[in-house]
Amino acid sequence: MARQIAEVAHDGVSVAVVVGGGNIWRGKLHEAHGMDRATADYMGMLATVINALALQDALERMGAPSRVQTAIAMHQIAEPYIRRRAIRHLEKGRVVIFAAGTGNPYFTTDTTAALRAVEVNAQAILKATKVDGIYSADPKKNPSADRFERLDYLEVLQRGLEVMDNTALTLCMDNDLPIIVFDMSVMGNIRRVAWGEPIGTFVGRVDAAIPVGASAR
Repeated sequence: MARQIAEVAHDGVSVAVVVGGGNIWRGKLHEAHGMDRATADYMGMLATVINALALQDALERMGAPSRVQTAIAMHQIAEPYIRRRAIRHLEKGRVVIFAAGTGNPYFTTDTTAALRAVEVNAQAILKATKVDGIYSADPKKNPSADRFERLDYLEVLQRGLEVMDNTALTLCMDNDLPIIVFDMSVMGNIRRVAWGEPIGTFVGRVDAAIPVGASAR
């Protein structure tokens, strides 16, 4: 993943990354163990910080300067999230990694991605997943499921498709921010998406053009 991000950054594309922490801790586990939801969510936010530091280290070993900004203050290891500072880092060609979610429980990293993208004036959200787009059903369970090339925000909501949580999707719709869902496991896909190749599924206004170019965030 770091190699793909570094390639895009070296192309001159401004890149900001929102990392999850599900490989370390999933907040949904609190339901099975009777844990307080807010406590579980804070543990999940701390897990994202671990992943953010790991990604930063990998990026910098590949010659891509980066900064980690956290929504929960951790001055010894990362910068606090400050919108203007994040934008300045992007202008200087640094990869900005947003960690600790929004800093509040009950919000997903999807919502964090939508919020930060709007705040830094991003041209699109590139949602990296384990499948090559959005399907009418789970393609692993239903081989005959259809893959969509383009979807409108409202269509995603009406169909109940699992793209992002509704809070994140509504925020993108309100700010006319397109989402491109693609398979991150194929090497080079991030670069292909950043330069406008028709990969995955585009979610946005029906008449919207896919963002392309070195100014993309």
